[in-house]
Amino acid sequence: MGTLHNLKCEACSVNAHRLSADEIASLMPDVPHWELIEDGTIQKLKRVFRTDNFIQSMALTNAIAEQAEKDNHHPQLIVEYSSVTVIWWTHKIHGLHKNDFIMAYHTSNLYANITGE
Repeated sequence: MGTLHNLKCEACSVNAHRLSADEIASLMPDVPHWELIEDGTIQKLKRVFRTDNFIQSMALTNAIAEQAEKDNHHPQLIVEYSSVTVIWWTHKIHGLHKNDFIMAYHTSNLYANITGE
């Protein structure tokens, strides 16, 4: 169990600390199967979750949406028949904050609960 297990998102402002390369590297092991991507100059976390069918894709999407609303931190979601792509980053700071890793960790747990993986 990683360092993100009991953490929750904290509200952040435009002045919030964007994670350094070292901080990102130290958190990546806590979110296996997630990849660090660059979208222009913005670093993001991305994972494609495989599902059995569209109903399971929608169940995962809805569970992520509920968690995102609860934590007031919202990802980019791409829903397809047998997959859901989730991309986390903090819009206000144009990059990665610890909240993105917390949400990626919890998203992986939601997936495990829905699919049993």
